[in-house]
Amino acid sequence: MAIPWLSALKVIPWGDVIAHAPTVLEKARDLMERKTAPQPMATPNDTSSEDIPSLGELKNRLMTAHQQLDQLQQRHTQLAQTVAELAEQNAALVAAVSTLRRNLRLTALALVLAFVGLAALAYSRFF
Repeated sequence: MAIPWLSALKVIPWGDVIAHAPTVLEKARDLMERKTAPQPMATPNDTSSEDIPSLGELKNRLMTAHQQLDQLQQRHTQLAQTVAELAEQNAALVAAVSTLRRNLRLTALALVLAFVGLAALAYSRFF
């Protein structure tokens, strides 16, 4: 059974979301700007003459490793861009929710004032 949207929106701690939105956006931007440092490759300590691969096999392994590294770097860049976009959308959503809250409060206040005015008018006419 699906959770009704209104109850789901009530469960979300909007105060925390609003408070942490700028931090999330800043961290996402930092992630986009950060360059990963190359990590040193582990070298085997003890190799026997039987375990040493040929030069052609080493070249093939190196080319495969470079391709995999390029693919991982592309994925990392795409994920970082996605995180940054999501953080910006989250910030926009938080701004929209705070605007809606303010408008709701103003509307509720106007409605209360209208009822008070109507009650005062009715009281002055009939009493």
